[in-house]
Amino acid sequence: MRHWKSLIAGLLLSASAAQQAPAAEMLNEAAVPDVMQRAVDDFIRPGYRTMHEASGKLASAMSGLCAAPSPETLATAKSAFGNTVAAWSRIEIVQTGPVLEKNRFEHILFFPDRKGVGMKQVQALIAKADDKDATVEAVSKKSVALQSLTALEYVLFGTGAETLVKDKDGFRCRYGAAIAGNIEQVSAQLSSEWDDPNGVRKSWASPGKGSDDFADGKEAITALLGILVHGAGNVRDQRLETFYKGDIDAARPRMAIYWRSGNTWTSITGNLQGLQALWQKAGMADLLPADQHDTADKLDTLMKTLIATAPTIKPDIEAALADTAERAKIDELLSESRDLTTGFSDKYGGAIGLSAGFSFSDGD
Repeated sequence: MRHWKSLIAGLLLSASAAQQAPAAEMLNEAAVPDVMQRAVDDFIRPGYRTMHEASGKLASAMSGLCAAPSPETLATAKSAFGNTVAAWSRIEIVQTGPVLEKNRFEHILFFPDRKGVGMKQVQALIAKADDKDATVEAVSKKSVALQSLTALEYVLFGTGAETLVKDKDGFRCRYGAAIAGNIEQVSAQLSSEWDDPNGVRKSWASPGKGSDDFADGKEAITALLGILVHGAGNVRDQRLETFYKGDIDAARPRMAIYWRSGNTWTSITGNLQGLQALWQKAGMADLLPADQHDTADKLDTLMKTLIATAPTIKPDIEAALADTAERAKIDELLSESRDLTTGFSDKYGGAIGLSAGFSFSDGD
């Protein structure tokens, strides 16, 4: 992961798009601090708090499964896993700030694992079943592939998961509980750092001399817009195109995130809901000139359509791809997520005063 200034490397505001749009206004820098504060207090901090609460319930559910294995406690753990995926997916779009320190993002989510190296590590650790590997402290020091939500998904839903209802305090379960405990700890750290009134919360809300992150409002709003541009692009590039690019013959359903647990669309819907919540709660449309509010309307419509479509697709990715009607929905997501990305970068960015050619990668 990278600092926000290189978060959107290669994504430039299109000069051709700007030529078609009305001349951009000057950025309303006086309005930026309020937008930044609302983004932090109304979206980022509550998002990490919700993730911490969900991961705490997940850790408790895993401990309960290990202590009293049964179909009921396994179902509870699986449900808590799905709830944690949903909570994380909403705040996952904030790939900047404290989550980039100490590889915290990857400690919560290691994905994609393109060559399956990480999954082989998980399978080998479970097969070895060394008790010293089944503690939160031990897991926290291991490869990120061995301590993230994707590793826990394999524990709960992968080959051999049926042993979870048979073996009291079995290694597989205790390893899963250790993963959940570590994710809870990392989530607690993130929530605490964003809640610190003298830390990143203050820095983000006060661009300029009082900030450690942003020299002025232009840098600050570029970072915030970068979250939206990167988040929308990530839905297409790292979530959808990882397993399907529009060619059914080249599709790879088992490359979809959370395919084992049927949480692929839970994750993608959460990402989209996070984008919508940040956009709305920060009041980013308020930075638009009065004659440019149709830009906000178009972005709102795109997000609503994407959020309405994603959760209706069959959770079994292989079955969804094989179904013509379901595949058409995925094609729609591919197309409209691209439109959302360019809508944020080209249309909105230009309309609020970030000129054509402005780069999210270098802040100039």
